[in-house]
Amino acid sequence: MTKALHMGIAGAGLLGRLLAWQLSRAGHRVSVFDPSSSAQPVARSQAPDPYVPTAAAFTAAGMLSPLSELDNAEPTVAALGWRSITLWRQIAAQLGRPELVRAEGSLMLAHRADLGAAQRVLDRLKAATAAPEWQAASPREGVQPLDLAALRALEPSVQGPAHAWLLPAEGQIDTVAAMAALHDGAKDVDWHWGTRVLAVEAGEGGGTLRLADGRVLAFDVVIDVRGVGAKGPHPHPSPLPQAGEGARGDTPALAVAPSPLWGEGRGEGPVTVEVEARSAPTPTLPQRGRESIASPCDASAVRGVRGEVIWLDCPGHGLTRPVRLLHPRHRVYVVPRTARDVLVGASEIESEDRSPVSLRSAVELLAAAHSVVPALAEARILKLDVNLRPALPDNNPLVAWQGRKLTINGLFRHGWLLAPALVEQALRLTGWCAAEEVAPEIEASSAG
Repeated sequence: MTKALHMGIAGAGLLGRLLAWQLSRAGHRVSVFDPSSSAQPVARSQAPDPYVPTAAAFTAAGMLSPLSELDNAEPTVAALGWRSITLWRQIAAQLGRPELVRAEGSLMLAHRADLGAAQRVLDRLKAATAAPEWQAASPREGVQPLDLAALRALEPSVQGPAHAWLLPAEGQIDTVAAMAALHDGAKDVDWHWGTRVLAVEAGEGGGTLRLADGRVLAFDVVIDVRGVGAKGPHPHPSPLPQAGEGARGDTPALAVAPSPLWGEGRGEGPVTVEVEARSAPTPTLPQRGRESIASPCDASAVRGVRGEVIWLDCPGHGLTRPVRLLHPRHRVYVVPRTARDVLVGASEIESEDRSPVSLRSAVELLAAAHSVVPALAEARILKLDVNLRPALPDNNPLVAWQGRKLTINGLFRHGWLLAPALVEQALRLTGWCAAEEVAPEIEASSAG
């Protein structure tokens, strides 16, 4: 292994836990700092006042959907998504929890009146899957149309939609259980809860974390994965949009290199992944292996994008795969978590308001879910959760390494889809883990 280092991580969300688990396994001394009161999630509807947010990863459904994300993301993002599915399987096995990850495909559904909107989505997916980046890194199976008999055979509980499509090899991960397993698996990590980090700074000799209680702690290296917590000063949170103000508009796609676009980075100034906003469905993307040395995006410019989800208790719901309803105005998914628990989401609102779930969102989400899974009519609402997805001004993820400081931020709606692949690239870049420690199975298979 590499030389053991004392590492300070700001943020105990998904990225913070993945990094802490991986780095501690590699023999490093790791300390993690987070403002949350504990490692456990607290849903917004169950949180006491004053409200202290927990990690955004707890609120996510954990859909691992590279193919369907081509509707609003680049082919290279999909390539990272397939990589992440492989890595998630490996991570879950190493945690002794292989059941956390399932990859039995997902479904896209549309009501008869919404076929036009659904067809536009399918056209975008078809164009994106023709890109060389997709062809090189993705399974051969594309979107497969299903007749109603085939749909009933796969998911008998789905009734109502007139049109359906299977997206093979897509999957899901149990987000809450995975977050707990990563925390519990990092037994040698020092976790500091209720501790807010105000600044993450680094120089030639090491890095520091400046805490809200006035302390400044020194480390060999520092890592900033605070998400929205890295945001610079902002006088007021943005208000919730009113009805009719376009609260749920389309967002620009991401462009992320599927292989490292790094310079050497050690003492040579900031090194970043080159990411650009794209409007065309199949743009020309950075070439594999080319160095990209540029001024990094400022992670303090991160904004929060409000997302709302609803947890339901519905014994015998019968759903086995994630389903996504294609609707002209809504992005609605229904994800089976257990034999009785179902998660319905998710709104996407350009607001940093963390107040409880709105009536409008609850009605829209639940009505859409009931329209495809009628059994949910008798479900009981367990909790309603709200969180802020971290997004940079161009909606692109940032991975930057400057000497003794690593920054990863801006994963937006793709946190669970991108995190393992980005962490893998970051650890290869920094050299903090040997290649066989980063992804031993993948390394071994590629050696031949």
